[in-house]
Amino acid sequence: MSQTTTIDTGNTKATAAAAAASSLAGKRVTLVDTTMRDGSHAVRHSYTPEQVTAIARGLDACNVPLIELSHGDGLGGSSFTYGFSKTDEFDLLRAASGAITGNSKLTVLLLPGIGTIEDLKRARECGATAVRVATHVTEGDVSAQHIAAAKDLGMMAVGFLMMVHMVEPERIAEEAAKMESYGSDYINLADSAGYLLPEGVAERVRAVCAAVKIPVGFHAHNNLALAMANSLAAVGAGATYLDGTLRGLGAGAGNTQLEVLAGVLQRQGVTTGVDFYGLMDLANVAVDPLMQRPQVVDNGSMMLGYAGVYSSFLLHVYSAAEKYGLEARDILVELGRRKMVGGQEDMILDAAYQLKQKA
Repeated sequence: MSQTTTIDTGNTKATAAAAAASSLAGKRVTLVDTTMRDGSHAVRHSYTPEQVTAIARGLDACNVPLIELSHGDGLGGSSFTYGFSKTDEFDLLRAASGAITGNSKLTVLLLPGIGTIEDLKRARECGATAVRVATHVTEGDVSAQHIAAAKDLGMMAVGFLMMVHMVEPERIAEEAAKMESYGSDYINLADSAGYLLPEGVAERVRAVCAAVKIPVGFHAHNNLALAMANSLAAVGAGATYLDGTLRGLGAGAGNTQLEVLAGVLQRQGVTTGVDFYGLMDLANVAVDPLMQRPQVVDNGSMMLGYAGVYSSFLLHVYSAAEKYGLEARDILVELGRRKMVGGQEDMILDAAYQLKQKA
């Protein structure tokens, strides 16, 4: 009798898994590549015009609808606080724009307070036709002027809510509704710390889908090795836009690996319209050679997800740990305890110094 029960339980689990997979069949998802924006963190903002030309040309040829390029912290991010870019981002935008023939929209990220409307106008002149305006998850209201400016410039405008693990789904839905009212074309939810489990992603996406009439997207980080699972959970809950990067290049342990995501979605009967084989080849030829380290879940990036810390903090934390002779994971736990958010990179050294004094 007990053996029968075990078999039945296993069959039930298998049936549930098959049902979850089949529920994605027939859906359509728009893929967004952020190799040249989130990936900028992983290469310490060292992209050259030649590199972005090759990546942009390849992504365009693979029919990737949105190609995001800017400093990792968005327009205006090149600074002492966030790290200086090797090449001015507007020069990179001009180079990438010249490589796109029309299949894709050249997209920029803008964090109000770091980037300005003047930066957005310059990006538009350099060929950008879409912008994702990113705010902390509770501060959607600071995006109103920038979204309006984007629409005035004839650009696609996206409301981008970061660190969505920090508040409950209902609050996220409220902020998303604000961004919709400002004119956003879709809402993107970012698990910026790679903290969420699939059920947490699904709850948040469902809440936002119920609160707005525009599409919803999701941006994952792989700090707990859940980027793919969380991306699929988002689609199952109603998301129709998904972010990814070639080779998973991005802050922390990186993002959902775009070429793998394209293959998995194809296996599950989801339409993306991208060239799966082309993305694989592009990753080999254009991204592998520029990677400065393997994009893996090491102890530091794992602690980002465990403690709920903004993924782009990782390299700053490594520097602070070396400076003060501390364990990077101890600093990360402290940052999580303080609930620090994107834009507070300058406080990492303060936290490390205080930990050193206590030690």
